[in-house]
Amino acid sequence: MSFCVITAIRLLLYLSVFCLFLAPSSAYAHARPWWSPNLDATAAHGPLPLDVRTDLHFPLHARGTNNDGSLPIYKDPNAPIENRVNDLLPRMTLEEKIAQLIQGDLDGWMNLTDPNDDTLTYNATGLVTELTSKAGAIWGGYLMPWDKWVYGITIGQRYLIENTTLGIPAIVQSEALHGFTNNGTTWPSPIGLAASFNAPLLHAAAATIGTEAAALGFSQVFAPVLDLSRELRWGRVEENYGEDPFLTGEMGLAYVSGIQEGTRPNTSATAVARVAATCKHFAAYGSPQGGLNIAPVAGGERELRTYYLRPFERACAGVEPTLSLMSAYASYDGVPSVANYHLLTEILREEWGYPYFVTTDAGSVDLLISTHGTCATRECAAKDALENGLQMEMGGGSYTYLTLPDQVAAGTVDMRYVDLAVATVLRTKFALGLFENPYPYEDYLSMLRTPATRELLHQMEQEQIVLLQNNNSTLPLSKNIGSIALIGPQVNRVTLGDYVFHNATLNCLTPLQGFTELLASTYVRINFAQGCELWSNDESQIPAAVAAAEASDAAIVMVGTWSLDQTLLWEPGTNATTGEHVDLSSLALVGAQLSLVQAVQAVGKPTIVIFVSGKPVAEPWIQDNADAVVQQFYYGELGGLAIAEIIFGDANPSGKLPVSFPHSVGTTPAFYNYLKGGRPIDPGYVAPNGTLVFGHQVREYVLDTPVPMWSFGHGLSYTTFNYTNLLVYPSTIGANDDFNVTVTVHNTGTVDGKEVVQASLIYLTDVVSSVVTPNQFLAGFQKVFIPAGGSETVTIQINSTQLALWSLDNTWVVEPGDFAVKVGTSDTTYLNATMTVQ
Repeated sequence: MSFCVITAIRLLLYLSVFCLFLAPSSAYAHARPWWSPNLDATAAHGPLPLDVRTDLHFPLHARGTNNDGSLPIYKDPNAPIENRVNDLLPRMTLEEKIAQLIQGDLDGWMNLTDPNDDTLTYNATGLVTELTSKAGAIWGGYLMPWDKWVYGITIGQRYLIENTTLGIPAIVQSEALHGFTNNGTTWPSPIGLAASFNAPLLHAAAATIGTEAAALGFSQVFAPVLDLSRELRWGRVEENYGEDPFLTGEMGLAYVSGIQEGTRPNTSATAVARVAATCKHFAAYGSPQGGLNIAPVAGGERELRTYYLRPFERACAGVEPTLSLMSAYASYDGVPSVANYHLLTEILREEWGYPYFVTTDAGSVDLLISTHGTCATRECAAKDALENGLQMEMGGGSYTYLTLPDQVAAGTVDMRYVDLAVATVLRTKFALGLFENPYPYEDYLSMLRTPATRELLHQMEQEQIVLLQNNNSTLPLSKNIGSIALIGPQVNRVTLGDYVFHNATLNCLTPLQGFTELLASTYVRINFAQGCELWSNDESQIPAAVAAAEASDAAIVMVGTWSLDQTLLWEPGTNATTGEHVDLSSLALVGAQLSLVQAVQAVGKPTIVIFVSGKPVAEPWIQDNADAVVQQFYYGELGGLAIAEIIFGDANPSGKLPVSFPHSVGTTPAFYNYLKGGRPIDPGYVAPNGTLVFGHQVREYVLDTPVPMWSFGHGLSYTTFNYTNLLVYPSTIGANDDFNVTVTVHNTGTVDGKEVVQASLIYLTDVVSSVVTPNQFLAGFQKVFIPAGGSETVTIQINSTQLALWSLDNTWVVEPGDFAVKVGTSDTTYLNATMTVQ
């Protein structure tokens, strides 16, 4: 067949594709906001309009040019982003469009089987094959030498820019839940970051994570996780910012703004970010039935709005929104999140006006067939996801979106749904400046693991540690003490959260190393005994631990939970007690750990118990018997040093609990912001000698209590603080007015300290409302440093929208009436006042 005939056939094929959407239609004939309510009354979920050119202003054999020889708008870095999207979209074939909706993979052209291999070669055939059908994004989250990573990404982007007709770059994706994976700086897990209650510090931390990712050529990271830790059996509690929607929203916003801060070098003036953060998992994913990963979530619209959606709206859909979201695996109220029109279109697009793309989680479209049972075929699954508002399909499944070209040709999927989805992906790429510069930075080595980043990390490691209990001022220990016993399975190991690679531990200090380093210039002797394994009931090592305690002046026992890196976590035969798909039926210590603590405490030396964990540990015996209790959520590279600094007073603890600690799994849920009427008056209990004391009041357990051991916001210091001069102004407002809460905090102790001022409305309480509302909810917080003997006046603004409830008419309403304003913690009141809405 001659070249001319082949060319003619190709032109006819291109023309047939363009005719699908270049024909005049009312949906395209009028300029409207980029995503406005559908006006086509004939369709139940009709496609939404775009404003693209409908004339053939480019040659079909050279679609990256214009007929008149001018520069295509989409190639003009100075053109508005919407104009660039609308110019590029009509130039694309159907196959090119679908490719923009599917995640490709770096292993399509790079050999990544050996993480230590540094061979800089690629498979040219694999490169073309992979990126012809999967070019919206490139998954690059692998462990490999930095130069090989940079090489592989550069090869992929250069092929797309220089060797494809339209030159559309890919978004390059990886993980960054608590640090950029593959030898980036590892920070504490998100539950620990939240315990700092220091949003500006988290913003600074996230900025360093974004810098490390961008420098290596990555343009999207899969974080932050904005699920709420209300179901503590769920394995992914460690990935969240806690149980409260306000704290989660503020910390999530700090992370998003830090990651996306700045732009890539040599890019367009219209670029708004260098890396896309990814808010996930949209939505209500963290409360699965039974605490089991991907299990259905039950709830109604009011619960969805009051709790689960607030963090996403705050962190991801504001004036400077996140550049991507990820859908959840689970269903909510019987509708799979990956195909939930109400969530993905009515709320996210029409209410919030979100402009960028939503990606699936790995393989989640296939779950419509295999798990949710709402589809029987890949075609059905792809159609449901796309038409209900899901744009990009991640790998990990059968790539259902590859069925879309045939479905469009058959008329079962409207091309306009494809166009709308592709537009969100292109918009994101233009917003990232990728069309001008999608490549790794030439000076990337200068931006990785810097001393400035390590300094910030050290501060965060200290501020995330929570002093739960300190009987008789057991802590801090004096460096004049003769000896300490370091006991427990968490002492001589590095315990990081999930979503790290195995080499991350090589950059970390164990607690044993941290104590040794801190005490190197003292005469304090360290007596170490492991005592038991984390994962075993074997108590044969406990006698050695008891001997170490007997030979010491104080005993520090480190116990808790553990997770695994991203390779081992999914390996059969391995064990863990937290992490993705690692769910629990008990929150008690595993194996011989409690027996170890009890044996050491029985020696009679001052006993300090340190929980190293990714979620609350429910052990009332330890609360009742330990002299001091410290919570260290999964730490980062300097956690081993930071815990030593806290124990010996080189740093003053300032962390607060982002999640409540129940007495047992049977007394959950333990979250503080329960609906009115949800907590007891006179609970029963089991006395230490075994006596059963039965409770007989309403709403309590006859032998236990749902009141947490330590509640949200709890955290002690080595100094003392006093609150005075609470002022709420104005004290009477209209429904649309904001107001301020001002209080003076005094450091009345002898040690400099940081205090988290927590203002809440009854932490706020809507005293009388038309529907049942939370008994209290956090409405503001600020962390301040106050030197010993000093004071600081803090003012926190409360927005009127924070007072709104989801009404019986299914709208947000700020109702008139009184709101109780409390300054304190969720279970302690320092000062209170009343604010009235007229």
